[in-house]
Amino acid sequence: MSRPDMSIDPRLLESAKQEFLQTGFLDASLKSICEHAGVTTGALYKRYKGKEELFCAVVAETVEKLEEIANSKTEVDVSALTDEALIAAWDMDEAYMMWWFDNLLEIKDGFVLLLKCAEGTCYSNFQHDWVEKMTEGSWNYYLEAYKRNLATKKVSRNEMHMILTGFWTTIYEPFIHAFDWNRLPEYNRMLCRLFDWHAMLGHER
Repeated sequence: MSRPDMSIDPRLLESAKQEFLQTGFLDASLKSICEHAGVTTGALYKRYKGKEELFCAVVAETVEKLEEIANSKTEVDVSALTDEALIAAWDMDEAYMMWWFDNLLEIKDGFVLLLKCAEGTCYSNFQHDWVEKMTEGSWNYYLEAYKRNLATKKVSRNEMHMILTGFWTTIYEPFIHAFDWNRLPEYNRMLCRLFDWHAMLGHER
């Protein structure tokens, strides 16, 4: 009995990743993917129903990593935090922001696919959906601080979402464009100077 070729799946996924990165999902060719992977279209269809399922397989590990990060940031019992911790959560600390960039760089290809190559897939609205997910956690921090009179400015949830959209756009952009990653520390410093959450929310410090 012949053994199945276990090298097909990694070859397909790598070929698909490169095709999606170069052309985007809508213009990607399954024929081209198969040719570069050295497999038949029949072999592809034995594994994936079509192009979207293949795209989802390529970004699956990235999505899982992002879910883990998001859950660690949003599933927090804010009522158990000290006043100091509630306010410090809004610090634009350079080391903390580099932590974000470092984690995203570890999944750079998948993150880029979700940001700029996913039109036509279930991840078409990824940028908005990610901000919405992160807004939920930030909103809970803000409400708790406001309830304790630690935040004095009235901010609506919609306003919070809009401001966070701007914030996350500054993180998305280096991945969307051909950024010189050697300049990341300086870019990070500029980003940290740009956002003053304490002033916006009226934190009593």
